[in-house]
Amino acid sequence: MKNYKIAVIVGSLRKESFNLKTAKVLMDIAPKSLSFDLIDIADIPMYNQDLEANPPKEWVKLRDKVRAVDALLFLTPEYNRSVPGVLKNALDVGSRPPGKSCWDGKPGAVVSVSTGSISGFGANHHLRQSLTFLNVPAMAQPEAYIGGVAELFNEEGQLTNDSTKDFLTSFMEAFEKWVHTNAH
Repeated sequence: MKNYKIAVIVGSLRKESFNLKTAKVLMDIAPKSLSFDLIDIADIPMYNQDLEANPPKEWVKLRDKVRAVDALLFLTPEYNRSVPGVLKNALDVGSRPPGKSCWDGKPGAVVSVSTGSISGFGANHHLRQSLTFLNVPAMAQPEAYIGGVAELFNEEGQLTNDSTKDFLTSFMEAFEKWVHTNAH
């Protein structure tokens, strides 16, 4: 199987983010045909069309990094039944200027991670709605909602729940097939 470069975009900025911990697990257990670029979105200035004439370097960097990959893996917490503003801003910045979206046509997958029992269901589906508009074909199955995440990691940040690790392994195997089928 061909090797694919994957952008990993985490919608949580917290230093001890469970989304970031989960992203690191996914990158570690992924099939060897996938390599990863964890893209930091913390310092991307808010989108403002007035800045397009001379876009901030952080916008250019995000757009260039996303253009350089074959596929996208998003991890998001849920804020008020939606995605965090920083993640929505990254989507907006990458989708501009019109007709030059860096997201266009790249296959993706969504994992929502939450300490609650609803597992970020609202954020997961809200993000999928945005990805549909951005022409990012999002993997439909298996869906990944990781709830009660605070109980799944030890104090060193290692995943200690075997059934979750098994699920995430099968998720990444399915993602590899999804990328292989849909990457251009």
